[in-house]
Amino acid sequence: MTVKAQETQDRPSTDRIEKKVELRASRSRVWRAISTAEEFGAWFRVNLEGVFAEGATIRGRITHPGYEHVTMEMLVERIEPERYFSYRWHPYAIDPAVDYSPEPTTLVEFILEETERGTAVTIVESGFDRIPLARRAEAFRMNDNGWAGQIKNLARHVS
Repeated sequence: MTVKAQETQDRPSTDRIEKKVELRASRSRVWRAISTAEEFGAWFRVNLEGVFAEGATIRGRITHPGYEHVTMEMLVERIEPERYFSYRWHPYAIDPAVDYSPEPTTLVEFILEETERGTAVTIVESGFDRIPLARRAEAFRMNDNGWAGQIKNLARHVS
């Protein structure tokens, strides 16, 4: 498995995380891993209940050690087969005693492009500047680190 990940931002941003990786897998294989709830859950480490469909809210328990108490909720925004998948969620919403529902969400986007050696995947999470100031920096930092790890999980899953 060869994974070539890079930061695509020229200057630091507080509102947007962007990661890009080239995977040695076909676009259809990567698309299945991103756009089907069962496969997404396998590499993202969450037991999702339901299927991804535009406008659908899907929930599941995180299975990553230390976060098993967290239920993740995603609102699927847009699905353009083998090209684009996006959803909204509450970033780093891990405290079971906090109701995050009144807070704004961030938008997570997966953009797929075919390359000579496989598939380029760009992951963008934006909207952090709207998150309450008290938790904005930590949510950004944790999700920035989280996406770096999730890219590796995705690469292992599709190889």
